[in-house]
Amino acid sequence: MKNLNLVIDTNIFLVSIAKNFRYRWIYDALLNGKFNLLISTEILLEYEELFQIKYGVKYSSDKFVEFLLNKNVLLISPSFRWQTIYPDLDDNKFVDCAIAGNADFIISNDADFKILKTIDFPKVNVLTLDEFETSFKEYFIS
Repeated sequence: MKNLNLVIDTNIFLVSIAKNFRYRWIYDALLNGKFNLLISTEILLEYEELFQIKYGVKYSSDKFVEFLLNKNVLLISPSFRWQTIYPDLDDNKFVDCAIAGNADFIISNDADFKILKTIDFPKVNVLTLDEFETSFKEYFIS
């Protein structure tokens, strides 16, 4: 299987960082090169802000160095804003990154992303965390 290109919503990415948490397999799969994580500058800034709130500045700094040095973290620079998600316009940064980076999936539990399943163009595939886990965990931890 080729490496998937994924965009991961911040809340899901945050729960994958904790060492003994149920979803740690996602972060470990990234570190082990099992998928490519597509991020934009806007996503990176949101990750950093919420890492610091959730885990503290010291832990966040260490994780960010580890995270940014990973060859499977790809910085994408969207040149167009699609504005496909309402009412939370801030979520559009994930959609824009997914489209610009030709992502296979956005992984999100945010109900606002469900609108993407009804839009034919631009086509963006969305999986909830449970759907993602059911479909890919076994491959990622092997």
